Amino acid sequence: MTFSLDSTDDGQCSGRTRIHPRVIGLALALVTLLAYLPATQHGFLNYDDDAYVTANATVQDGLTVAGIKWAFTGCHVSNWHPLTWLSHMVDCNLFHLNPAGHHLVNILFHAANTFLLFILIRRMTGTLWPAATVAALFGWHPLHVESVAWVAERKDVLSTFFGLLALLAYERHAREKNRWNYGWALCFFALSLLSKPMLVTLPMLMLLLDYWPLQRLPKNNLLRLLLEKLPFIFLAAILCVVTFLAQRNEAVASLQRVSLALRLENSTVSYVDYLSKTFWPVDLAAFYPLPKEIPWLQVVVAFVVLSAISTVAWLAGRRQPYLRVGWLWYLGTLVPVIGLIQVGDQALADRYTYFPLIGIFIVLTFTFADFARHIQLSQSFTTTLAGLILISCLATTENQLRYWRDSETLFTHALAVTHDNPLVHLNLGAALQQQQRTAEAMAEYRKTLQLDPAQHEAYNNIGRILHDEGKPAEALPYCLMAARLDPKTSASHDSLGIVLAELGRFAEAHAQFAEAVRLDANYAPAHFQIARALLMQGRDAEALKPFREAVRLDPNNVPMLLYIARVMAADKIPDARDGTEAVRLALHAQQLMGDNQPVALDTLAMAYAEAGRFVDAVQTAQQAVKLAQSGDLAAMRQRLELYQKQQPWRESFTK
Repeated sequence: MTFSLDSTDDGQCSGRTRIHPRVIGLALALVTLLAYLPATQHGFLNYDDDAYVTANATVQDGLTVAGIKWAFTGCHVSNWHPLTWLSHMVDCNLFHLNPAGHHLVNILFHAANTFLLFILIRRMTGTLWPAATVAALFGWHPLHVESVAWVAERKDVLSTFFGLLALLAYERHAREKNRWNYGWALCFFALSLLSKPMLVTLPMLMLLLDYWPLQRLPKNNLLRLLLEKLPFIFLAAILCVVTFLAQRNEAVASLQRVSLALRLENSTVSYVDYLSKTFWPVDLAAFYPLPKEIPWLQVVVAFVVLSAISTVAWLAGRRQPYLRVGWLWYLGTLVPVIGLIQVGDQALADRYTYFPLIGIFIVLTFTFADFARHIQLSQSFTTTLAGLILISCLATTENQLRYWRDSETLFTHALAVTHDNPLVHLNLGAALQQQQRTAEAMAEYRKTLQLDPAQHEAYNNIGRILHDEGKPAEALPYCLMAARLDPKTSASHDSLGIVLAELGRFAEAHAQFAEAVRLDANYAPAHFQIARALLMQGRDAEALKPFREAVRLDPNNVPMLLYIARVMAADKIPDARDGTEAVRLALHAQQLMGDNQPVALDTLAMAYAEAGRFVDAVQTAQQAVKLAQSGDLAAMRQRLELYQKQQPWRESFTK
């Protein structure tokens, strides 16, 4: 299948430019790429990036037969989007856990989407610069930063990529009546849905495009055009059912928790909020909490605004059909995420506008072009004005992009521009806890519980901090509350088990770890803790299997690797006493940490000694002693002296 561009512009641009349309499209994509390139310096976030990549062992294994089966046969993170999972697996094959590569792929897809949108509008409308303006607004608007700069939102850029390809193939089918193009459109639509079911409304959008700009009505019977969309509607219906089944047990809020009245009110207000953020994109946040109630006056004003715009679009659309199509594009493609089926606790999200705002950009661009032509504005004035608007979009996007640098920056900013946001306090606390800033993290968790007393993760994290501070008795009630509030989360049972084990209640701890594994067989920390509990009970031989499973599921967890390697090097596990496995694990941990980490070097030296490689043990231990702090130095020196005594004279002489 091929797409072609010609350089004419239906009289609008012919003779006024010598720039080939394909060059304009590539320039738009290049500027988009350069604008987002700073994101390659960003790290992973603690907000879904862990579930999608950094703590997902199946994804980290790369593209494998087992991984493909996992992606297609199960619902993960409350979604079924196998193609998105496969794309993350390919990233891990190419870049491992280097965030720069994962970000770059998102950026490349966004740049490609900008190019494809330009081609689509250009081909459908026959215009050049309006098509370029629509594509530029799409590529450079700050509301789209969330979809591009967030690794976990790969599904947004990927589904839109295939959605635009589907529309391009459909446009050619409409123009040429070619079955192959129809088949390609159906195929690309399926791939879009397999990436994210956001574009389930695409069949209805195709019908809108039949009206304008494809102008297949009234030449074609409406019923015939509807029948033409049936295969697309069938696919969309299947994905709607699958998505609902995937989300109903965990993500979809019940009517008891979020009433139908609140959903309708929030949906009405959100439509207007998205519009206001389009025209004035300030105070953008990673998460906007759903309020418990919305002032009635705000709902009335939003309803009046929507009704007025809809009336104007319908009446004026007789002469300017792009008003009807663009406005309905916006309203219709937002329906799956507008909140009628409430998923999560957010009122709205910037990422939801990624595809729907194209409709608004079409309305704005073509209205301005008609207005400028009607009052005979000079080309230099219109070009300058459009340029200033696009430059302001780029500048605002660059500013918004820096907030996505890391978790602490992202959620600190979110707290500055939102109110009563427990999820943001929770995630900021997790970011601070990861930096060992436990006092600040504890304050964020307590603020979370003030705003949402049922937030189980805050209880769980407070319990973990208290345990790490050597206060297991104080940690126990928090961990019990976390497991009680959300008994279906492995992490809560894992934390409770750790605290119980610290208190000497090993049988109860083992039961909690087993429950964590039952809930999620791929939850590596629970396998690790099961092995530790077995060691504490003197069941050393049984500990090897769960240790190995923990390493398989989370092969880059350095503290876990070091612990297991030290246990094996200490001659505690019968089947691992030759030291070979301990050396392999310690080497991997040392490679992950770098060459200047005394703890990793000391562990590696222990493993070498257990394997009988005393020359290597002595050399590695000497490096560890040179780098060690005073607290660890004495123990490391004692081990070094032991290795030197055990080192055979022949090996020493040879060296």
